[in-house]
Amino acid sequence: MKRVVADVVGAFAEAWAELRVNKLRVLLSLIGVAVAVAALTGVVALGGLAEQSSRENAERFGGRPANYYVNAYSNGATSPSTEAIADAFATTTARYGIEQTSRVVYGNRAVQLPDGVTEVGAVTVDVPYGEMHRVVMTEGSWFTDGDASRLAPPVIVNEVLWGQLGSPPLSSHPTLLVRGADSATLVVTGVSAATEYDGPQMYLLPITDHDLALASYGAETPQYEMWLPPETSDALSAQVASDMGASLGDDVQVDVSRQDYAAGGDADPFGPIKLIITGVGVLVLLLGGLGLVNIALVTVRQRIREIGVRRSFGATAPRVFFSVMLESVVGTVVAGAVGVMVAVLVVENPTVQGFIAQGAVSDLPPFPVEAALIGLASATAIGAVAGLLPALVAIRVKVIDAIRY
Repeated sequence: MKRVVADVVGAFAEAWAELRVNKLRVLLSLIGVAVAVAALTGVVALGGLAEQSSRENAERFGGRPANYYVNAYSNGATSPSTEAIADAFATTTARYGIEQTSRVVYGNRAVQLPDGVTEVGAVTVDVPYGEMHRVVMTEGSWFTDGDASRLAPPVIVNEVLWGQLGSPPLSSHPTLLVRGADSATLVVTGVSAATEYDGPQMYLLPITDHDLALASYGAETPQYEMWLPPETSDALSAQVASDMGASLGDDVQVDVSRQDYAAGGDADPFGPIKLIITGVGVLVLLLGGLGLVNIALVTVRQRIREIGVRRSFGATAPRVFFSVMLESVVGTVVAGAVGVMVAVLVVENPTVQGFIAQGAVSDLPPFPVEAALIGLASATAIGAVAGLLPALVAIRVKVIDAIRY
């Protein structure tokens, strides 16, 4: 056992000494590996950021996992009232401790703008909706529980509508005048992000304490959402549907359906992104490895005489084999560490993160540890593979031929 340990330590020592002797040659041969590892690690890390961006975009539309829509309708001649459905939903969700719920009503309101009255999309929601759908705020903040007691009803407008209002500072408490039979003046308390394809839109709270018919749904039918734990969502959603149906009567059908991006089950919706990232990373690493193999073979052929002298003084074939192979392994590990550090500096750069995320990521993920481990493991593996062929060439050299070389 002691002899084995001594041989291994000796092989590492010889490999390190050889690297120190041939600093320039080693540096040139390992630049490609460092670049390849940096590229691989960076691609994996940036891929995680791109995946997070795609996930958050999907959550803004369908909600976070597991987000369920609840709808109730009549199978008979009499339809349940809006109030009855709201009470049944609130009672049932409270019974099971479901706190993240929201009514959602889509409609349009006539808004007075500087250039005239314009129809604007209006979404009436409860406070938890903002977290359930990752609503991104560019100015101000999302609704809070205290907004229900405000003397002036609050409204959140998107960037498009805010621009049409002249982008007034929120510190000046700008107002929005809603025209029609239910005319009311609302105070803008926040601005939500908008894409280039979005039109003017605003979010409202269903405030019933004011003489504001914006809160009465009228012909607009509300739907209900609830955010459940993914691991118990199937059973819990079925229980909610059953209890609501029982409280509303036999003539009422309650449908509960999952709408978030993970509703498909076991299939990974981000599988194609991960596959592309993996393919690019492997290709980059292979290109770096091929360059290292070529340089290592040339280096061994230049050292044939040295190897023959070592063999003539008693160096065994395994000792020569591991010494030559470990030169590549030790060098690539160092190059891998440098490559990982470069990747961390690049990926953690705010400019790079902003370019990849495009402002669509609210929860920036930390640099993934697995990306660093993949980079170091890949550097070690490519060093072992790149050193294997030169090491085999080295032990096949005959001592007498090598000395004459």
